[in-house]
Amino acid sequence: MTMSSEQLSVILKSFDMPDDVRVMDKGKFEVVRLGGITIGRATYQPGWKWSDHVGPTVGATRCPVEHVGLVLSGTATIAFDDSRIIELKPGDVFYVPPVPHDSWVVGNEPYVSLHFLGAEKYATGSR
Repeated sequence: MTMSSEQLSVILKSFDMPDDVRVMDKGKFEVVRLGGITIGRATYQPGWKWSDHVGPTVGATRCPVEHVGLVLSGTATIAFDDSRIIELKPGDVFYVPPVPHDSWVVGNEPYVSLHFLGAEKYATGSR
């Protein structure tokens, strides 16, 4: 079996030139589309909170989006309406179900994470 040069192509993209940037107060969510998937990079400053800085722009009080991601730096929490609060730290690989939740940065260091599931809909008002 031989492969065409198209089948052997490598695609390179960078968050230095994302396909989309969703800017919010105290943060941004950059999106790169690659090989049929959407990858997001969240960068949030100290004091950022989903319900304060994203929710009003999408008409919601809690994030409904399912997430799979990796924390690169900083610390954040995921808080559910049943009082569970989960802390996310560098190196954590996380799954957040599509159950309404809030999130906020903990401490004085910016929080940065990559999102491998949910990035297409995040901070857009789509569910």
